[in-house]
Amino acid sequence: MIVACRAVLFDVDGVLVDSTASGERSWTRWAHEHGLDPAVVLDGVHGRRSTETVRMHLPEDQAEEGLRRIDELEIGDAGTTVAIPGAAELLASLAGNWAVVTSASRPLLEARLAAAGLPLAPVVVTAADVSRGKPDPEGYLLGARRVSVPIGECAIFEDSDNGLAAAVAAGPAAVVGVGRGALDSAAAPVVQDLSGIRWTGAGLRVDAVLRA
Repeated sequence: MIVACRAVLFDVDGVLVDSTASGERSWTRWAHEHGLDPAVVLDGVHGRRSTETVRMHLPEDQAEEGLRRIDELEIGDAGTTVAIPGAAELLASLAGNWAVVTSASRPLLEARLAAAGLPLAPVVVTAADVSRGKPDPEGYLLGARRVSVPIGECAIFEDSDNGLAAAVAAGPAAVVGVGRGALDSAAAPVVQDLSGIRWTGAGLRVDAVLRA
């Protein structure tokens, strides 16, 4: 199938790179250091900025140090990050008309992309660039402005519940869900990974879908 669009906006973790094990190790260690239940902390991590997760569990006077510590832990473990199948080939087919919109910090983004052997996007929106994180669409709307293409002519790739909600709310040409977890969302199409997806010059060719 063809997804017509002029630009592509990507989430990073779970879409371009597999950092799940690394992130969960880091947040588990962080939870133990703060006397928290790791299961409770991990339940709210995916698709959310670290600053918001930290403030869910620590008082405000401890939040800055708590955020510094989780950044340190995640960057220290970023070397285990690997690319999602098909990511390198898809990015290589794009013509500069793409951006990443991530809940991660810039240093963590760069560390994970480097470990996975993927290039840094020509346009980057990180946690520090927005006042409201996902599920708010602010990041995707900013990404579209920075890539100079109306959001209604962009395709967004997302995987987490918060990210998918943000993507749908932004109003793009299409939301491509990545992974089986996206099957229960409003994303269409949904793909297992990025294998076989290529830029055609007028959109994306998607060779295999879990759900159209």
